[in-house]
Amino acid sequence: MLSQEHRSIPRNPLIAGAFHRTGAIEVWGRGTNRVIEACRAYGIADPSFTEVSGGVTVTFRAEILAGSGDLVPDRHQVGTKSALSQQQVQVLEVAAVPRPLPELMVPSGRTDRTKFSDQILRPLLEARLVEMTIPDKPRSSKQQYRTTAAGRELLAKEEP
Repeated sequence: MLSQEHRSIPRNPLIAGAFHRTGAIEVWGRGTNRVIEACRAYGIADPSFTEVSGGVTVTFRAEILAGSGDLVPDRHQVGTKSALSQQQVQVLEVAAVPRPLPELMVPSGRTDRTKFSDQILRPLLEARLVEMTIPDKPRSSKQQYRTTAAGRELLAKEEP
């Protein structure tokens, strides 16, 4: 099994050698474990690895977004009690103290401000779970976001 200790067999020694010389590969046989560690660091499910006909297939499980920005759970996903996505719950936790948009994006690993705003933040604002610190100037460079009393109440219900 590639997710445990295993003997490393480079499928293409020329490509493996090139990656090793550039520093992309530090130690032979650590790649699959590094992928698993990265998935766990971002709070997503471990990928599955399958060896077929001398090749390797890596399958990642992703959250699928519906048009409204709500998450549609796949058959393996365990949802939260509130039906908020894991990333939305993270925003509520991080915004316990006022934070600018880039700081809210960090835990989710997202880098696209527009998509983050549309898919994660706007639904929280519309549900009044998060509020702007300067509501009269939504585009202010000093704009920050904080969890509302309703958001804190919802978080308290999420606790096991």
